Amino acid sequence: MAMAMYLCPVPSMSRSRSIVDVKLKNKPVSVFQFNQKQVCSASLSLPNSKRFPILNHHNYGESDAETEFVVVNFYRFAFIKDPAAEVARHLSFLKDLDIHGRVYLNEQGINAQISQAINGHAFPKLKLRYKPSLVQLEGGISHLPLLDPSIRATPLAPSEWRKRLEAVNEINEASNENINTEHILLDVRNGYEWDIGHFQGARRPYVDCFRSTSFGLTETEDIASDPLANVDKEKTDILMYCTGGIRCDVYSTILRQRGFQNLYTLKGGVSHYLKNEGPAEWVGNLFVFDSRLSLPPSAYKPKSMDKVSMGELDSKNNSFARCYICGSQVSELRHRNCANLDCNLLFLCCKGCVKDFRGCCCVNCITAPRLRPVLSEHQRYKKWHIYRDLECKAS
Repeated sequence: MAMAMYLCPVPSMSRSRSIVDVKLKNKPVSVFQFNQKQVCSASLSLPNSKRFPILNHHNYGESDAETEFVVVNFYRFAFIKDPAAEVARHLSFLKDLDIHGRVYLNEQGINAQISQAINGHAFPKLKLRYKPSLVQLEGGISHLPLLDPSIRATPLAPSEWRKRLEAVNEINEASNENINTEHILLDVRNGYEWDIGHFQGARRPYVDCFRSTSFGLTETEDIASDPLANVDKEKTDILMYCTGGIRCDVYSTILRQRGFQNLYTLKGGVSHYLKNEGPAEWVGNLFVFDSRLSLPPSAYKPKSMDKVSMGELDSKNNSFARCYICGSQVSELRHRNCANLDCNLLFLCCKGCVKDFRGCCCVNCITAPRLRPVLSEHQRYKKWHIYRDLECKAS
């Protein structure tokens, strides 16, 4: 059965352009067709599948004034009999198109982040291949029944998610302890993602990589590090969210197997929510896994009338948006990598510490042998040999 995917545009922060004006070899990026003889990386015509396309047409920052991207994030769980053949078809379709990004396929479906450049690219190159796990998790995910939607959490539309969150936060504000044991808001991301933006009421996840996530899995009663410790699995509502939705879908399957019954996810993730609801109940920016590093809510819904500032966050939450080095509040919610190549820590840093520590995260890294230059504004480091060759030429 043929299927078309329609991708709705998210306006840019300043210069606006309709997505139908962006062409892929004279093919509009807004509609991708699929049939049994042709497959493209924006659509797989497979039964009982799930897709959450999030498209962002964006330009940002004074130093990046001439850079514009069309970025599409999507995933689908569906049985693929011959993923190697699908990889070959995808590569054939995209080989002559100016597409960069990461596209992973296996027997369980597809997970992708791609960009088509207007001027510049959000990804350094196209990486399209078979991958045993669509997301990385300790022990893998191939054994999980991801193709069964009844096992995954119940998806909530952005409007319904907002209503639920507003109700929960109202209860929390009225409570002296500020803890609602009947509802748990679970951030299924990494700690550094929470550091620059999160939903109000969500606790910081103490993990630096989704692979090591273990909420609800520990046998100990460590409430400090596991918000699901000691909760009533039959009565407690677990509201889960992540950037695009796939991590929640995967992890909710694990929690379902562990006996948690009332599981709910934010449909399409935070990206989809910001596009539809703006920054309501959200504080800060959204971390993204490409060269942009993070995006403000206005990138998704520029005309939103709701304004949420850092100052409106609960004053008790003093770990939010703080410089990794000196602990002061940062004015720009964007990460940077440590200039020491052999450290490469992703961290938030105030402008003063960037200058004093030469783009490094600590004193020890300043004297490291493989030190990269301090990046100005919002950029990602390139391959090490580029800086090494520049140093050789200079000497």
